[in-house]
Amino acid sequence: MIRKTLLFSIVPLLAIALSVAVPREAFTQTSSPILTLETGVHTGRMMRLALGPGERFIATAAEDKTVRLWDISGEGAPTLMRILRPPMDPGPEGKLYSVAISPDGSTVACTGWTGWEWEGKISIYVFDRATGTLMKRLAGLPGRVTHLAYSPDGRFMAAVMTSGGMRLYAVPGYTVLGGDREYGEVASFAQFDPKGHRLATTCQRDGYIRLYDLKEFETPSSTPRPMKPQAKVRVQGADQPGSLAFSPDGARLAVGFFDKIRVEVLEASGMTLQPAFSADCKGVTQELDKVAWSSDGRFLYASGGYNAKWTWIIRKWADAGKGAYTDIPAAHSRISHLVTLNKGGVAFCTYDPPIFGALDSKDQRRFLVEPFAADFRGNQEGLLLSADSFTVQFPYEASTKSPGLFSIAERELTDLSWSVFGSLKATFTLKKPVTDALNITDWRGSNAPKLDGKPLPVPKTEKSWSLAIAPDKSGFAIGTDWAVRYFKASGEEAWNRAAPGIVWAMNTNGKVVVAALGNGTLRWYRVSDGKEILAFFPHKDRKRWVLWTPSGHYDASPGGEDLIGWHVNNGREKEASFFAASRFRSTFYRPDVIDRVVATLDEGEAVRLANAESGRKEVEAASVRDKLPPVVTLLSPQDGTEVSGSPVSVRYSATSREPVTSVRVLVDGRPVTVEGAAKTVQSSGDLAVPIPAKDCDVSVIAENRFAVSDPATLRLRWKGPVAKEEFEIKPKLYVLSVGISKYQDPDLRLGLAAKDAQDFGSAWKTYAGPMYRGVEIKVLTDAEATKGNILDGLEWLQRQTTSKDVAVLFFAGHGINDPSGIFYFLPADAELERLKRTGLAQTDIVSTVATIGGKVLVFMDACHSGNLMGKTKRRAAVEISAVINELASAENGAVVFSSATGRQYALENTEWGNGAFTKGLVEGLMGKADYRGTGRITVNMLDLYVSERVKELTKGEQTPTTVKPPNVPDFPVAMKPK
Repeated sequence: MIRKTLLFSIVPLLAIALSVAVPREAFTQTSSPILTLETGVHTGRMMRLALGPGERFIATAAEDKTVRLWDISGEGAPTLMRILRPPMDPGPEGKLYSVAISPDGSTVACTGWTGWEWEGKISIYVFDRATGTLMKRLAGLPGRVTHLAYSPDGRFMAAVMTSGGMRLYAVPGYTVLGGDREYGEVASFAQFDPKGHRLATTCQRDGYIRLYDLKEFETPSSTPRPMKPQAKVRVQGADQPGSLAFSPDGARLAVGFFDKIRVEVLEASGMTLQPAFSADCKGVTQELDKVAWSSDGRFLYASGGYNAKWTWIIRKWADAGKGAYTDIPAAHSRISHLVTLNKGGVAFCTYDPPIFGALDSKDQRRFLVEPFAADFRGNQEGLLLSADSFTVQFPYEASTKSPGLFSIAERELTDLSWSVFGSLKATFTLKKPVTDALNITDWRGSNAPKLDGKPLPVPKTEKSWSLAIAPDKSGFAIGTDWAVRYFKASGEEAWNRAAPGIVWAMNTNGKVVVAALGNGTLRWYRVSDGKEILAFFPHKDRKRWVLWTPSGHYDASPGGEDLIGWHVNNGREKEASFFAASRFRSTFYRPDVIDRVVATLDEGEAVRLANAESGRKEVEAASVRDKLPPVVTLLSPQDGTEVSGSPVSVRYSATSREPVTSVRVLVDGRPVTVEGAAKTVQSSGDLAVPIPAKDCDVSVIAENRFAVSDPATLRLRWKGPVAKEEFEIKPKLYVLSVGISKYQDPDLRLGLAAKDAQDFGSAWKTYAGPMYRGVEIKVLTDAEATKGNILDGLEWLQRQTTSKDVAVLFFAGHGINDPSGIFYFLPADAELERLKRTGLAQTDIVSTVATIGGKVLVFMDACHSGNLMGKTKRRAAVEISAVINELASAENGAVVFSSATGRQYALENTEWGNGAFTKGLVEGLMGKADYRGTGRITVNMLDLYVSERVKELTKGEQTPTTVKPPNVPDFPVAMKPK
């Protein structure tokens, strides 16, 4: 394992390029869509955060090129409100290093490596917080901006840069008032005093702390004026100041340092800076470069690189920094920013992995938001690779505990902490990376890796973190902060490829190099030329995953396809758009292409072969821009608005290259009828949306001839009268349960599928009392489960279910895909040679679900394969993910429970009396899923119980998955029987 003194002593500003910006040739901004990872949280190093007024929301900025706005007003975990997307390009363009929120909360400014690739100058982007619209672009800054700050009174904004010093803007016009270029490299931090009369800055390279008087700028000037600091001091014995912070009364200035374990407090009386005292840093092992005061000034906080046993510490001093200290465990990553909370405590964010959280005034964790990615840090030995290149073992945590195993050929993600069979497979088929076959030294956390004692041609600005030597010793790969570099055995570099994250681990079998990156992805590169051929992201829930090619062809687990999507620039002066991969499912969902990439190591050839077999036309990535769905923006009311009546007037705007053909409104994920709906097929309008007397989510979706938009969603908080429970209309439950064991085709017969459908239907009969005002159940098994009868059942479900009711569909039996990948459920009378006529197409299921008025639960067990212990009936693997993801998309709104993922077989055993999936469902509904003991079983509780129970029954060989649309909240589905 890499020692902490190496692994986590990264100089933080290395990530934002310490070198002085020099003039360069400008390039044209790309108009091609850019495929990016989107997990709902940051995937790149988080550099800064900013608090909104009243601490109702927080903004975070990261190297993944997004700003995320979070609602932190509640008691629980923060809720993502909005993602701001500046324009960007592949490579470093668009990385964000700072964010600031205006004191009134109306605007969000962000910047970093922004505009440099196009103009040779840096831009600051100013967004409208409520709508996400890019309001202004402030161009022409000579260096990459490391920090932004608004003055507390909202009159000024300051920016400090890697070169070019400091610049001051007037708000709200954002005209340049003045600046100071007399800085060394890397001005690192800026803060206004509490009254907005003074500005203090630090510069990492020249070592000075500067203090400016802003009174002369209270009167506007038509031209920018040079600024000179009233005080300019260095702290003796500490040359690289980091962040600084004014005390709440403005009388003192705390400063942290990169090069020394030191926190200095200066007297900031008027326009002078004088040493006051040094805080007690006894026992601190690494630098405390980030500082903040408590809101009442009684405590001083500092953090940065200080860690113990993989936990990063915030030190808190009493008596305004002069007293005793307390060390508070904060996160599992180096802290990149500290911000004071008005109610006491501090908020913080971290680098890699990107985390943000908060401590309250009693040093208790208020919340912690961690990434959904696997953590590959310090675990070079944990990345194992098969001889055929396409089975990998990887760590979920920064240790060797609880690894995962993924087979591309089988599309199977196995949690090895559960699976005995998977562990044996990994032991006998996978190999660890070779690191000692050649005399390569100084490659762990070093700026100077060597071969036979001679430095390798790796730029000094990059640290190397990982090494993999080819089995025949013909070459080797080194992973660095920003690149995968492959060398011949002689030490000559053969190729290098930019990587979207630190390359923490690598392995090679001589045909491919597999790299494990800081953003949680695994990437496959051809050894022959370095071309990337595949990328894989395993979600930390150990269920969801997505696998894709550079051009965007993908395969994904249920619930996994929207972990990637397309970023589309709209010019330099407008916010970018983002479209989830599901918007282009018909074009880019190509498991057949992925299969052939495995065989050919060439995406172009894989596409050609797959298209030839299926008869499909080749589609270029440019078609994404040609077939974009609309983009919906909700203009009013604002997210989080309190309402006391229904309907609520919602104003929207839909931009689309093609005419908008329909606009739909959903409340908590289900369609509602709105006043004026017939008039809404246009670019904007007002909608009278009926809502229930409770907190709810309202979503608006627009459609053009190509695709359906992502939902634009706002949360409404109900503050009106709430009806008493005895006057509420309880929902009615409708269940259609279908299971076929005795197919007319004897080759298709199964064991327990029909019994599964009967037992599932019976399980709901208990709930006609307290939860529902009535339960109606239709069970179709074996000879009754013909295509005609199933279609009649779907029509019955669609006709009977009102907006207040709950509809449940259960399918147990065989599924199959046609040559184009379309899923069919096989009724009892199915004929494989006449699939379109006799099979139940996914369009029949999806169209029914989309038009049901109430909540919809779908349970899909179309993967039966016979006995686990006895003779197993095998059949062709089914690609069921597409239909599950389509059912659970925002526009269709079903919660879908799937019996298995990827190409797994579902398992059944006569000892259980059911398939493993149905066994878990029935037990959960009968009360075992009531984890809280409240008597109510919710969707999330049932999901948790079924997931763990099925893994227990099958020894980890079957992994059920639940997919819930993002705009459908958790809700109760059953009452525990008394």
